[in-house]
Amino acid sequence: MNSRGNLRLNSSADVLNNKDDVTHLLILRFQQMISDGVLGPGTRLPPERELAAHFNVARSSLRQALKVLEIMGVITQKVGDGTYLNRDASSVLAVPMEFLFLLDDTSVHELTELRFLMEPALAAKAAERANADDIALLRQSITDLESSKRDRVKLVASDLLFHRAIFQASGNRLTGRLFHTIHRAMLNMIMVTSQLVDLEHTVAFHKPILAAIEQRNAKLAAELMTAHLTDATDLLAHSREQEKARNLRDHMATTTRAVKTLRIAKPEASRAALRPTRRKATAK
Repeated sequence: MNSRGNLRLNSSADVLNNKDDVTHLLILRFQQMISDGVLGPGTRLPPERELAAHFNVARSSLRQALKVLEIMGVITQKVGDGTYLNRDASSVLAVPMEFLFLLDDTSVHELTELRFLMEPALAAKAAERANADDIALLRQSITDLESSKRDRVKLVASDLLFHRAIFQASGNRLTGRLFHTIHRAMLNMIMVTSQLVDLEHTVAFHKPILAAIEQRNAKLAAELMTAHLTDATDLLAHSREQEKARNLRDHMATTTRAVKTLRIAKPEASRAALRPTRRKATAK
């Protein structure tokens, strides 16, 4: 790291192509750099080109990895300025990686139950405690969401960022860390619901919640968040019913094809096959 707080990287021999591997590698590297004192709060990371060369990965893979790290709260990407390590990055990265990956198996029911217990209350606290930076982040998430019509990755990331901003705006550092623990499971849930409705549907829930927070109306913010979660739960339930119906249709179609296959032989041919055959007399 140079005197201006910018990180300099030496060459790396690691070769990774899978985007999930790139993300995992970056997280492990950031953990090590923080532990070694190479990275500190507010450190400005090198440009994408230099990072990609260091990790020997495609820039598209690097961008996705950086987006995941931003959603986790490890870094902040400032347009026209650069990428910076956040102040609480060390506590975020302290969460065991194995635990984060196990959360992919969290059931939808468990996650939904937890979100109903937490997020309405957090929205209420955000209405009481949100500062100017929190409000700006919530607004930015909605702006990003509105501009993500043809970019599903950006749509999902913007949706998740809105919820992370509410966890953060609640003013409780423990809830912020809790978000980092469950964000992968939340991401999976959002990826499903984002395929069931257009982005205007999501924006129609996010904007009123933001307005309630800006107006310091804690009760309304909690009620609107409850309505948002209820809608998401209904969408997931509807999706499961559609999946069951598709599976039933596929099963019936397979059964019908099997029955038709069994009936290929004509009845006359079948009866002939059952009649005993007569042997011709052999000449003596």
